[in-house]
Amino acid sequence: MPTPQSAKANAAKTEAAPDAITLLKNDHREVEGWFEEFEETNSGAKKGKLARQICTALKVHTQIEEEIFYPACRAAGIEDDMMDEADIEHDGAKKLIEEIEAGKPGDDHWDARVKVLSEMIKHHVKEEEQRDGMFAKAKKADLDLDELGAQLQARKDELMARI
Repeated sequence: MPTPQSAKANAAKTEAAPDAITLLKNDHREVEGWFEEFEETNSGAKKGKLARQICTALKVHTQIEEEIFYPACRAAGIEDDMMDEADIEHDGAKKLIEEIEAGKPGDDHWDARVKVLSEMIKHHVKEEEQRDGMFAKAKKADLDLDELGAQLQARKDELMARI
């Protein structure tokens, strides 16, 4: 018969964070779905809600990448050019996120800002996930992706709790 401690240990294993690549890809899929919903709706209220979800998710995602994943990739020897481009892409996304959050559905160029943010994120995701992209290089590098995933999840949970 399992002891309470072994049951807790098994529950902790079941709830363990995914590896870093899986966690980041899951974030990508979630935001992509929200961008698709945004494009499909004509409701200003729904667009506003989706834009808030997108912006929040992207702010948290970029922060955990910049604080944990990107430094680990740099330390593992992933090319500086690739990492620098990712940083610049994040900076561009953050600027658009600020503009989107400062506006609302119906404002001049507001929908266009969300559309351009979507296109920027699609490009960024493609570069991270492509065959020779950052994620592939991270898998080949000497990175503990399970440990990184746990760190990313913990930081993500902490940031989401503040929001």
